[in-house]
Amino acid sequence: MATAFITHDDCARHDMGRHHPESPARLAAIEDHLISSGIGGLLERHEAPAAKVSELARVHPLEYIEAIREVSPRSGIVHLDPDTAMCPHTWNAAVRAAGAAVLATDLVVGGQAQNAFCAVRPPGHHATRDRRDGFLPVQQRRRRRQACLEQHGVERVAVIDFDVTTATAPEDIFSDDERV
Repeated sequence: MATAFITHDDCARHDMGRHHPESPARLAAIEDHLISSGIGGLLERHEAPAAKVSELARVHPLEYIEAIREVSPRSGIVHLDPDTAMCPHTWNAAVRAAGAAVLATDLVVGGQAQNAFCAVRPPGHHATRDRRDGFLPVQQRRRRRQACLEQHGVERVAVIDFDVTTATAPEDIFSDDERV
């Protein structure tokens, strides 16, 4: 059984400006390493589907989701806070990133892949339920992953965030759920 590698071209189109450390170069570096190491040919590649608004609403209020979608610029870059920016491609990238986590869960728990890696952006790992904090707030993939596991009969989920920053998002997202 292969490792599922899930990504989408939209994720490379999200751009927060050339001086921001969260850049499209991250995905290119992953691809380069897969090629140079010879691992790339061993992966089962999947295109990340777009998460539906109903899936995003499992974590974020609909008003919040719509507010983020509405500020998505037609051109240029819009700063939502000092560390969060959107370009015209950010919304599509974010819903593909969320959809990748759903697909990864379905493939692994459903026995179609041994494990999965989602090469997606924006990360969304600092976002809380209803507040922009860090990167784009389509953090629902954590909650959606949990819902998918429940659908497959899994009772408990561990969330491991190995980012080098201190993020309160996992605590905010899962504070009311004793199964996580």
